[in-house]
Amino acid sequence: MHAGVDRERLRRWMDAQGLGRGELSVAVELGGGTQNILLRFTRDGRDYVLRRPSLHPRPDGGETMRREARVLAALGATAVPHPRLIASCDDEQVLGCAFYLMEPVDGFNPLNGLPALHEASAAMRRRMGFALVEGCAALGALDHASLGLAGFGRPDGFLERQVARWNAQLAGYTAIAGWPGAAGLPAVHAVGVWLQQNLPARFAPGLMHGDYHFGNVLYRHDDAELAAIVDWEMATIGDPLLDLGWLLATWPAADESLPWRGLPQPEELVAHYRERSRRDLAHIDWYAVLACYKLAIVLEGTHARACAGKAPRATGELLHERACVLLRRALDWIG
Repeated sequence: MHAGVDRERLRRWMDAQGLGRGELSVAVELGGGTQNILLRFTRDGRDYVLRRPSLHPRPDGGETMRREARVLAALGATAVPHPRLIASCDDEQVLGCAFYLMEPVDGFNPLNGLPALHEASAAMRRRMGFALVEGCAALGALDHASLGLAGFGRPDGFLERQVARWNAQLAGYTAIAGWPGAAGLPAVHAVGVWLQQNLPARFAPGLMHGDYHFGNVLYRHDDAELAAIVDWEMATIGDPLLDLGWLLATWPAADESLPWRGLPQPEELVAHYRERSRRDLAHIDWYAVLACYKLAIVLEGTHARACAGKAPRATGELLHERACVLLRRALDWIG
């Protein structure tokens, strides 16, 4: 079936859960990032997608699976588009890791190209942008406590911790041999200082995705609406406005080619969110700057590892340039 999934062990576990009868079909691996494995298979006429950590998982890989499954279970009765959870397994004796099963999503990711219907219509691509904002706003409007997610994160001091957390990560790269240092990142320390000096006084805690952008959603094939928000491994209880800031930070430039021609402008995204949310957007530029700062430091980590020969050099250089672009975007917002 797959090196990371023992077919017989999975079959017995599904038997115990009452999930069909008989054999499992040959699994097809789906794209799901480098940190996790996604396998689609069929049993007893029903399709499943299994999600588990990679064969060489991070130390927290099992906990990540448990958290993702908990979020998907909580979202089950909401209008937020997401993959429907079927069952989860915390017992690592079954497959050697925690995992869960979810229903397949009939949708496409725009980073992999657009269907002919969407490619032919600028109006449809524009609607795709607004639909993405609506998913973000719907998530931020949920009452996480009523969904059973109280204690899922540490909202107290969430914003105050951000700069120190990511500045410490950046400082940690100095231990990696060959990394040229933070001087190659335009004004990264100045951006951190600005964030600390302009910290919003308060926020309303809520469920946030943590990595909200085009790469982590699927669209319907027959229209411009979201089919599902996927990859919930960064989800937590924090400030949902950071999801909107993340979307602004990663928004394609207006001069980029398909599938991005026809998208709304960033200010239109903010206006669209404001119409659908009770959250105070007075400091939305701060959230966009924080998203740029955080993502730039994350990407620079790959560059640092590439300098030490622990990642492809070309990938490292590409992500370093992307980090520089993000910091320049931050400076534009700071003004």
